[in-house]
Amino acid sequence: MAAALAFAAIAPTTLALIAASLLLGVAATVAQQIVPFAATLADDRTRGAAVGMVVSGILGGILLSRTIAGFVGSHFGWREMFWLGVPLALGAAALVRLTLPRHHATQSIGYTDALRSLIHLLVEEPALRLAAATQAMLFASFIAFWTVLSLHLQEPQFGLGPEIAGLFGVIGASGILAAPLAGRVADKRGPHTVVAIAAAISLFSWVVFAGWNAVAGLVVGVVLLDAGVNAALVSNQHLIFVLRPDARSRLNTVFMTAMFVIGSLGSLGAGWAYAHFSWLGVCGYGAVLATAGLLLQLPTLSSRIGKSSRH
Repeated sequence: MAAALAFAAIAPTTLALIAASLLLGVAATVAQQIVPFAATLADDRTRGAAVGMVVSGILGGILLSRTIAGFVGSHFGWREMFWLGVPLALGAAALVRLTLPRHHATQSIGYTDALRSLIHLLVEEPALRLAAATQAMLFASFIAFWTVLSLHLQEPQFGLGPEIAGLFGVIGASGILAAPLAGRVADKRGPHTVVAIAAAISLFSWVVFAGWNAVAGLVVGVVLLDAGVNAALVSNQHLIFVLRPDARSRLNTVFMTAMFVIGSLGSLGAGWAYAHFSWLGVCGYGAVLATAGLLLQLPTLSSRIGKSSRH
């Protein structure tokens, strides 16, 4: 990752920058490999809390990086932001090497077979499909907001620049507190209820965005949105990691791939909605995505409530 960051910092052409970004994206997947590793190290009673703690760190880094990037980019330039990332990546590598225990694979499987097994997991595990689809909808809703935020803040009623948009990353970071809390609740109550509640919170955030179009409304809404999406993420990962303990990394690969691929539609759709219908169009689009995530969970939640009432 450090090498990719340095390559991006010195990229002489747009094509070189794209290539460096591709390498950086590939290297950055290591963060998601730590999540199933943490789930493997934890016992059954505390797995949700462990996953929540790790995910909160990942999400906190993502959100705070927007704040740092906005400041550094505005005052020093985009290349300096990439250079700043080099020692951070090297420091993370040293920390991983010194602190994480060695762990051997639970089963020996070739790379081609591992890739093929991803399809089998998706086909054979309905709970994985449900978790991936739900989180993809919520993540698309999340991305829709962050895609358009800078443009919305530059509108005449606000007149704010990218630095202020970056500060919303600090505000949104408060939502990461929901991740460890959701993990602990999922350990005690089960993840499905937490996911449904989190999806409802995400939907309500868009009601706030649409009905309270002011800086204060954006602040309240972004805290709700981040809390909802983060809580759902932890709970969904908690759910899939118990499906096949010997294949946690592959389960997470399927889950995260679906989340990011489908979630990218959040950015695409938000850009179109903003261009044609302004901020309210984006709010409507984000609300539709969050509603889809909630509706996906309702049949399973209703079934579980019915079983509990019969007992």
